[in-house]
Amino acid sequence: MSKRIVAALAAASVLTVAGCGANPSEVDGGSGGKAQGANAVDLKQTLNKDLNAKLPAKVKAAGKLISVNNGSFPPYEIAGSDGKTLSGASADVATALSQILGVKIEHATVDGLPSELSGIKAGRYDFAIGPIGDFPERETANDFVDWVREFVVFAVPQGNPRHINSITDTCGLRVAVMAGGSAEDVIKKQAQTCVQQKKPAVQVQSYKDQPTSILAVRSGRADAFFSSQAPLTYFVKEAGKALELAGTGKPNGFADLYQGAVVAKGSPLRDVLLEALRELVSNGTYKKIMDKWGLSANVLGKPGVNLAPRKG
Repeated sequence: MSKRIVAALAAASVLTVAGCGANPSEVDGGSGGKAQGANAVDLKQTLNKDLNAKLPAKVKAAGKLISVNNGSFPPYEIAGSDGKTLSGASADVATALSQILGVKIEHATVDGLPSELSGIKAGRYDFAIGPIGDFPERETANDFVDWVREFVVFAVPQGNPRHINSITDTCGLRVAVMAGGSAEDVIKKQAQTCVQQKKPAVQVQSYKDQPTSILAVRSGRADAFFSSQAPLTYFVKEAGKALELAGTGKPNGFADLYQGAVVAKGSPLRDVLLEALRELVSNGTYKKIMDKWGLSANVLGKPGVNLAPRKG
């Protein structure tokens, strides 16, 4: 097992311990320090006074924004094993955004996506840099500033022994997912479809984070992990010859999938983040960050608000 996976699993252990109470401990780390991805020089930005002036009054008074994450969505969000740092593409984006906006961005790590969204709604956190999946049902209480295109696939043992080529091949299999995520909803619907087709249902295993889900596959407790392609690509690479991707190039129950930063519904911060992200795109910083972290296939040429496709 590589050192990076060991570190990721150690970070997951920190979150698991934190999650024993009603509310997990938070991990704070500023985004204005040393960049851990794109070179620090590449992230240097010029203050945009107009955008700084549009920040909410409480943000300007505090001189900071608090961005919430679950710390286990590599290569976007990677919580340090010391429990006090965050690295990854999202951390680098936050570093650049903080310079454009002229305020510090602090990171708070909590236990799972539901805690992220409820914390934003309650005002404990200003936003989540994400990227978090944008779906119409989530937009009822949140606004999304989308900056990533994503795909949902499977991580399976090397050789793909269960012959998973798409989600339709999962009947009767043990599939790990992150609890509370969109992949969990889709695989549960597939389980119902299997039953309707007189086939064994998918055995859905819901875990709180990515590393634990990957460990379930590596230990043989699960046949596959169903999740976003970007983090799965990261884990497969770090696992050497132990894992591979399956079901790539297939919709796997999803329409076009966008991910982004999240703010409370109607927050004035939405349009500020949108313009700041577009500035990172136009000046080339966004592409440098995405390329550095192996995310060139996930680049979204023009960030937008609430891009989730609608039916009909």
